[in-house]
Amino acid sequence: MTTPSAKRLTEYSHGAGCACKLPPGLLGEVVANLRPVTDERLLVGSATGDDAGVWRLDDDRALVFTTDFFTPIVDDARTWGRVAAVNAVSDVYAMGGRPLIALNLVAWNVDELSAELLGEVLAGAGDVAAEAGFAIVGGHSVDDPEPKYGLAVVGEAHPDRLLTNAGLRPGQALVLTKALGTGIASTAVKRGVAPPEVAAAAVDSMLVLNADAARVALSAGATGATDVTGFGLLGHLGRMALESGVDVAVEAGAVPVIAGVRDLAAAGVVPGGSGRNRAFVADRLVVGDGVDELSVTVLADAQTSGGLVFGVDPARAADAVAELRALGHPAAVIGEVLAPDPAGSATRTGRLHLR
Repeated sequence: MTTPSAKRLTEYSHGAGCACKLPPGLLGEVVANLRPVTDERLLVGSATGDDAGVWRLDDDRALVFTTDFFTPIVDDARTWGRVAAVNAVSDVYAMGGRPLIALNLVAWNVDELSAELLGEVLAGAGDVAAEAGFAIVGGHSVDDPEPKYGLAVVGEAHPDRLLTNAGLRPGQALVLTKALGTGIASTAVKRGVAPPEVAAAAVDSMLVLNADAARVALSAGATGATDVTGFGLLGHLGRMALESGVDVAVEAGAVPVIAGVRDLAAAGVVPGGSGRNRAFVADRLVVGDGVDELSVTVLADAQTSGGLVFGVDPARAADAVAELRALGHPAAVIGEVLAPDPAGSATRTGRLHLR
């Protein structure tokens, strides 16, 4: 019989949410050694580090496949399930699609955590499925000392309206749809030092679906997008710049940040994944004189269930931001897409200029 645990859920986690991801540099090495898929029906595979795979069915339909799971990020089981589900389907929205169906992925400590607690996790995901209009139809579970939960998701998108990592174009404005700081706030929760208002704001942000963000991005004519998760804004945007063959400039002061997060970062409450994110882009990061180190740390923060960042014509960026703000999203124009320096070599594209 399962014995109820006296530990908080986050005490079972060696890291907070998406900060548990393997380092981006290590993943790049592994993926580089995989056999490439050359089937013409594969529209998006693993080569570009996109959020999901895309398989063409016909001229008007493509399937979007993704999966995501992580260790407890909050101590309330139902909230953990909700955050994990919102985070998993975000990859579909980031490709310009909508989720259709999903499977549960469960690793559970059967010796210390009750079946009732797991039921709450699954119920939380079910809440999100009902809100977003997709179905969860079973899944798979294993016994594991460190609990983990997430979803494998199938969605759909139009083949000609995909948003990908390689879609940024010089001259576009960059729009971010959620505030940064969930990694730092979640680490504070795990350490038991999170001010209640900061923890609540982070949870509220992580529970917001990116459905509105995807719809607005497509309506505004966005050509490239990604969701900001475990590799932080710098890591995800840096990969987009590389795959698009461009440079990007970010106005550090324009990036929305959850209130109280900078104070926590200044006190050293930062997930380990954030440092790995900073190291991953170090050779392409150009930090302006007016940008302090604390701001760079926040921009590298390993997010869970973050917003979308997308490139759109500057003339349409303000309207996109206004529409998202009217819907309750703290969106902002945070920078621009630049043509690569013509004096540089091809290997010098993908630079991140912080101003």
